[in-house]
Amino acid sequence: MAQEVPAVPDDALFRSFQCQCDDDAGWTSCYKKPGIGVWMRPPEGRSSPVHTVKGRMVFPDVAAETVYDVLHDIEYRRKWDVTMIETQDIARLSVNADVGYYSWKCPKPLKNRDVVTLRSWLVLPDSYIIINFSVKHNMYPPRKDLVRAVSHLAGYLIKSNGPTSCTLTYLAQVDPRGSLPKWVVNKSSQYLAPKILRKLHKACCQYPGWKKKNKPEFKPWLNPEQNTLPRISLNELFLQRAESLEHVDESQLCEVAEDKGDNSDEEEEKTSKG
Repeated sequence: MAQEVPAVPDDALFRSFQCQCDDDAGWTSCYKKPGIGVWMRPPEGRSSPVHTVKGRMVFPDVAAETVYDVLHDIEYRRKWDVTMIETQDIARLSVNADVGYYSWKCPKPLKNRDVVTLRSWLVLPDSYIIINFSVKHNMYPPRKDLVRAVSHLAGYLIKSNGPTSCTLTYLAQVDPRGSLPKWVVNKSSQYLAPKILRKLHKACCQYPGWKKKNKPEFKPWLNPEQNTLPRISLNELFLQRAESLEHVDESQLCEVAEDKGDNSDEEEEKTSKG
């Protein structure tokens, strides 16, 4: 299979992503509570058997720019993201695009996952967009102790509702790989989405106080002159396809994943109260 060099997202991709976030036609509602909802949509064509999940939550007490900062701030993520194993900004492609690495813990006995993504962002008058998709980088090949996941497209739309409120939409089509049945993956996603949103809301509420004590003026995602990452060319990257990765057999673990999904709503309620 020929290797395909990725392209930095253009305006058309950002507009398409925003439309998917805003338009609920063709989506199936699978979770709804005051201020928060989750929708699922089956894949189109043969690109992936994994559904796209969309979660939306109103943050009544957090400004849009704060959420945008939290999603970019790699040092703060190490403080609040308890599932993270390792994260690293690898290199920059332009003033609004970079390449990064992220690995995270999965419930035992599942193997932990990692991903390498090309990320790009766009600042609009009343909103922010961050999107990513999987790429190959020769310095970050798949590891034997981790399963390399594939992000077909994932990201966030942050829309301002005023100076101290915003609405965050999370949209993702991510294949965790392994050989877990895709229905298990799809079912788990709808339970994980609200948990992710509530955890992020809590982190955003605590961010201003943390940032005041930790390089308050350092925001390279807003000030490109502060970015010291090495530059790389798109020719050094290739799109990461799920079919090009080694098959990992986890089919015997599907009951574990299913049980985890069934209990996650209860755990989420405990998290939101904690």
